Amino acid sequence: MAMQTHSGSCHCGAVRFTAELDLDAGTGKCNCSMCSKTRNWSVIVKPEQFHLVAGEEALSDYQFGTHAIHWSFCRICGVHAFGNGQVPEAGGAFVTIAVTSLDDVDDATLAAAPVRYCNGRDNDWQHAPAVTAWL
Repeated sequence: MAMQTHSGSCHCGAVRFTAELDLDAGTGKCNCSMCSKTRNWSVIVKPEQFHLVAGEEALSDYQFGTHAIHWSFCRICGVHAFGNGQVPEAGGAFVTIAVTSLDDVDDATLAAAPVRYCNGRDNDWQHAPAVTAWL
């Protein structure tokens, strides 16, 4: 697959977006407190590759820890479809998109997408946690 424009949304459809991304370039799963509790499986893009189409008024924001990431979620259905942040060590500004919020990607494509595991629980972002099967 190469760079493609995909559409995504929250569960109720109030929040909708498009994003230019390449799932073959890799996705990520993390064991930090937020990702493990939400079972977040994401793909990272630059802000200019993400476009909110509808629902800005339906979004609520959650931050914790260093407040480096804004975890957006739909206040109607509660689904977390994306977040954004600024982390210099990770290349600056980014948008993290929940892969499962993409509406136009089939199951086989999701199953084939490479996954990189991060040990966010220990702030060891360069190494996978010892156990990843539960992520």
